[in-house]
Amino acid sequence: MKALGQHLLIELYGCDPGVLDDLERVQQVMLRAAELVSASVIDVVSHKFQPWGVTVVVAIAESHLSVHTWPEYGYAAVDVFTCGPAPLTADVQDFLIESFRAADATSIELKRGVLAGRWSRAGAAS
Repeated sequence: MKALGQHLLIELYGCDPGVLDDLERVQQVMLRAAELVSASVIDVVSHKFQPWGVTVVVAIAESHLSVHTWPEYGYAAVDVFTCGPAPLTADVQDFLIESFRAADATSIELKRGVLAGRWSRAGAAS
């Protein structure tokens, strides 16, 4: 079934707290992840929390990548949402696991914008 986008939700556990709390490093990881999904980066918004944790959002022409970290728990929540034509591969997930030094990970991929049989804005079936 054709979808407008793919949304990969990745839960990373047992990560290196030093990596998760390093804003510059997390930004670089997310920019490299954007390259791995062949995305066109528009902007990066990031924030360092006190006493720990970071959020990085990479806006891409095809949608976004984001990460929220909890160094005190060794946990990171990552979203990779792209409307690009290339399918998401395990490469980006493997890269994120390695970069954040995760001991364990789970993920789910959602198809976004599956339009078959849906109603259009004007109320007509598409």
